[in-house]
Amino acid sequence: GIGLGGLGLSAVKAAEWDTVLGVNLRGPMLCCREALPVMAPGGAVVFISSIAGLVAGSRLPAYDSSKAALGGLMRHVALEGARKGVRANIVAPGLVDTPLGRAASQGRPSRGRAPTPFGRQATGWEVAYAALFFIGEESVYVTGQTLAVDSGLTGIS
Repeated sequence: GIGLGGLGLSAVKAAEWDTVLGVNLRGPMLCCREALPVMAPGGAVVFISSIAGLVAGSRLPAYDSSKAALGGLMRHVALEGARKGVRANIVAPGLVDTPLGRAASQGRPSRGRAPTPFGRQATGWEVAYAALFFIGEESVYVTGQTLAVDSGLTGIS
């Protein structure tokens, strides 16, 4: 887990901020900078973000900011990639039942009990299926979009 802190903006150290943005934003930028020129038409880039980039509330400002900024990078890659038929989109998971998610819930018991419209956390497969949609033939006319896989938390809650 790269989300550091949990105490709000006043507790963020500049070095922690740089680490989180380095992993969550600089890393994807470097990958796309090198990959985009050599990608074949019809290719797809799928960024994995988080609903933390869409809504506030995690008390992890560096993490939230990095995931929101990933949306800007994705839109730029979508625009630049469109010239050669390469798409770029984001999958933004909400709470996901994974070993990492369970470990995070141990430190914040309320995290695992957060009410979701479906009454449960997503599975890793449900997130993976969203990514598969974005790389598949079913989405050849979809670019520059964010798909929240969050049981409706960002849309109806």
